[in-house]
Amino acid sequence: MLDVAIAASGLVACAPLVAGAAIATKVLDPGPVFFAHERVGRDGRRFRCLKLRSMSVNGEGILAEHLANDQEAAAEWAETQKLRDDPRVSRWGRFLRKTSIDELPQLFNVLRGDMSIVGPRPVTEAELDRYRNQRRAYLSVRPGLTGPWQVSGRSSIGFQRRVALDTHYVKTWSLMKDIRLMAQTIPAVLGSRGSY
Repeated sequence: MLDVAIAASGLVACAPLVAGAAIATKVLDPGPVFFAHERVGRDGRRFRCLKLRSMSVNGEGILAEHLANDQEAAAEWAETQKLRDDPRVSRWGRFLRKTSIDELPQLFNVLRGDMSIVGPRPVTEAELDRYRNQRRAYLSVRPGLTGPWQVSGRSSIGFQRRVALDTHYVKTWSLMKDIRLMAQTIPAVLGSRGSY
């Protein structure tokens, strides 16, 4: 009930911002406004995780070529599944990511029951494989719009640290912890800590 109430209120409050960002995305980087990528949710259920598009339309091809030609980038990708200087991300997309505006459409995922407001960030099947013996912990909860990863450095921390944070969150869950994480999200987003 708390998820639904927060998501519904958030969608109403953020509607002008999302609409403005969607128009700017269409004008500045022609192509689809939204991007829906398959992620793994609770009990292994697949769902389409919504975002405002921040990458070039042919992003997968750009990434493959970049990783093949840049050993440092390939090592960074292998460690974090992120790139500090990602060639797929447009200039406008960098702003969307820095401010986390690109993730606001995931409030729809929360309303649909795919996600929760707080929880581990949704992962792809390939990323889930890296949870190894902690896979069950991830699959026992809905992924979250925010969570321990977002307030602990986001993309600046290694993937195994992310797995440890997610696992600890699941095993020590409490409503008060969720409330604290929601409160910590505000300064984390405003400070753009680890967002790229």
